[in-house]
Amino acid sequence: MADRLADALSPYLRSHAANPVDWFPWSDEAFAEARRRDVPVLVSIGYSTCHWCHVMSRESFSDPVIAARLNSGFVAIKVDREEHPDVDASFLAAAGAFTGNLGWPLNVFVTPEGKTFFAGTYWPPTAVGQLPSFGQVLDAVTDAWTSRRTEVEQTAGAVVDALRQSADRLSTSAAVPERLVTDSLAAAVDELAAYEDGEFGGFGGAPKFPVAPVLLFLLERAATGDRLALEIAGRALSAISGLDQPRERVIAALRDRIDGGFFRYATKRDWSDPHYERMLYDNAQLLVAFARLAQLDPAARQAASDVAEGISAFLIEVMEQPEGGFASAQDSESTVGGRRLEGAYFALDAAARVAQDPPALDAKVLTGWNGLAIGALATAGFVLSRDPWITAARRAADALIARHLRVDGTLVRASLAGRISAANATLEDYGMLASGLLDLAAATGEVRYAVVARSLVDLVLVDQSRAFEGETFVVPGGGDPVLLSLGIALENDPSEGAYPSGLSSLARACTALHLVTGHVSYRQAAERVIHQLMPVAAPRPVSFGATLAVASALAQPVEQLVVVSEDRHSPLAAVARSLFRSGAINTVLSPAQAAAFADAGFELFEGRQREAAYLCRNFVCRMPFDDASELAEAVGQRG
Repeated sequence: MADRLADALSPYLRSHAANPVDWFPWSDEAFAEARRRDVPVLVSIGYSTCHWCHVMSRESFSDPVIAARLNSGFVAIKVDREEHPDVDASFLAAAGAFTGNLGWPLNVFVTPEGKTFFAGTYWPPTAVGQLPSFGQVLDAVTDAWTSRRTEVEQTAGAVVDALRQSADRLSTSAAVPERLVTDSLAAAVDELAAYEDGEFGGFGGAPKFPVAPVLLFLLERAATGDRLALEIAGRALSAISGLDQPRERVIAALRDRIDGGFFRYATKRDWSDPHYERMLYDNAQLLVAFARLAQLDPAARQAASDVAEGISAFLIEVMEQPEGGFASAQDSESTVGGRRLEGAYFALDAAARVAQDPPALDAKVLTGWNGLAIGALATAGFVLSRDPWITAARRAADALIARHLRVDGTLVRASLAGRISAANATLEDYGMLASGLLDLAAATGEVRYAVVARSLVDLVLVDQSRAFEGETFVVPGGGDPVLLSLGIALENDPSEGAYPSGLSSLARACTALHLVTGHVSYRQAAERVIHQLMPVAAPRPVSFGATLAVASALAQPVEQLVVVSEDRHSPLAAVARSLFRSGAINTVLSPAQAAAFADAGFELFEGRQREAAYLCRNFVCRMPFDDASELAEAVGQRG
């Protein structure tokens, strides 16, 4: 049996290298082997910090009997969803035809041509109630493949056709008029209010996720004066952080109070009994959310700032990698007292933890997720006057620009200890990194970050002369080559969930670029994407928070506050740090930095070399302000 995973970059794949299953990595070779043997393919997708992925590996993929059946009757492919998000998205969409209980591990049975004919998530080694055992699933799939082949292939073809028609409907959907976009935003807040858990905060029952993009959308609406949105977001953030619980508790809801990081989700409606993996994307977005709450709600400012301190400490002290950048996640399991258990480490107090090894990190540095972390540390550091957080964001940005940005301007998807992944970068990498760099440029006044961000967006933005309806951004190289060769790649995938899609993150970057360049083409690109997605996003706000947040920004007047000062903590700068308006940008920079922005083609900064505050609307600025109290009064009058 070939050992194809032992040298994989992905820690998740390497953790399966010792399985008796004859795993292939994601490759054309695997499908060619399935065609040669005329057998179905098992595509098994997960990630290294996933608890149930560990469980299924121990129970089934390490079982010699199960492995023998897989090896004789299937070609088995193991995929790290973090390294190949487009592969995960394609099969997740197809799996939805067979189960509503989507998640990871995701196990998808496909034809040698890559078409899905059955799918599920975790299957136990023995049947439990109505849940069949993994062996029973293999029996059923084998029987269908050998005795009902025509039916299997018809089912697989129907799934592919349905997904293609769904994508076509999205790409040809009519743009939503601007007035309807504004109305839809208010309706989305009302929808979320109706879906809110009135007793425990957040949305829905168990399992329960923080859905950070939705909280950020609500805070974006709160910045327009929507009090209901602020109340819903505030209750959720209080609940997940345990701010209303006794301080002596070691574990408070989703937050570990010792090192400040948030867990991925809770298994119970009251936010208790979490699954203990900790994801970079959750913690990055929640850092922004608590910083925004501190700006918007004076009563919550100190508590929200304290939680933000904890998240930043977790990112910098636990997740930051020696070579730069942040790990993708921390494992849900660790060995405590000689036993490998989920969550046992987090039940220990600070003194007891010293004697234990903490849960392992998946040290992959993912470009997109690092963009979220860079933007979060920069934004929260600016808002809460924490320069060390901004410095950490700068370290990560410099590392990614040095190692993940190729000479031709394209991006690397992932790296680990200097090794570069062969996986293609996706639209989320371009959008999230560009957005994060623009946030960092605003927080530091350093134009070089904005220049890189602009180049990333320009690389994927379809030229107006070539654009056709439904296409705004195209990833260099056209996406994953295996998916493309099989004809199952998802085009313009709008799905979000726990973090922004490539489309929404690029729309956000374009919105920010318009604010600093004045180039209407960036705003038009963002509007084209958002208006196209609104028919899908507006009826399902809990699944499209990031899209709705950009829509909110685009629906507001264009506002800019530029403070030019050698003192980044001057009274004028304090006004800029305190202000949060949807659709606005605030920045503090020196006269020399303002000149550098202007020289690089960022129109907002032209003629802004005198030390003062410049308050602008649609690029038309009032007379410069020299007095902080007058600026604060003027900002208040603009509400």
